[in-house]
Amino acid sequence: MTRTHQGSCHCGAVRYEAELDLSAGTGRCNCSICRKLRFWGARTTPEHFRLLSGEEALVDYQFGTHSAHNVFCRHCGTHAFHRGYVEQIGGAYVSVNVACLDDVSDEEWAATPVRFADGRDNNWWNAPAVTSYL
Repeated sequence: MTRTHQGSCHCGAVRYEAELDLSAGTGRCNCSICRKLRFWGARTTPEHFRLLSGEEALVDYQFGTHSAHNVFCRHCGTHAFHRGYVEQIGGAYVSVNVACLDDVSDEEWAATPVRFADGRDNNWWNAPAVTSYL
């Protein structure tokens, strides 16, 4: 079920709301940045995401193809969401860090389906052989 969630970085400088259906699935991958950050994303479209405060606190980090803006709070370092454009997944997207949602209970997190992607080997549509560390 889609609902509007509230999220923020650790220090609270960056706040947002996003319309998400967590029951539709979330994702973890083993690409170089997601693995190091242990990023747990739920994807939505830019029209279903609203940055409420903290644009001035965001630092943009890009690498590789520069298709993703891996933004993080300059004060606390939290990656509360990433945004970008990838044609293969439908174009413009926002990937909200599920762990930064302020209104999700432990029980909801535990029940949220997780799909794994082998980003390290550019095999995005398949899970890597080992996922327990993700």
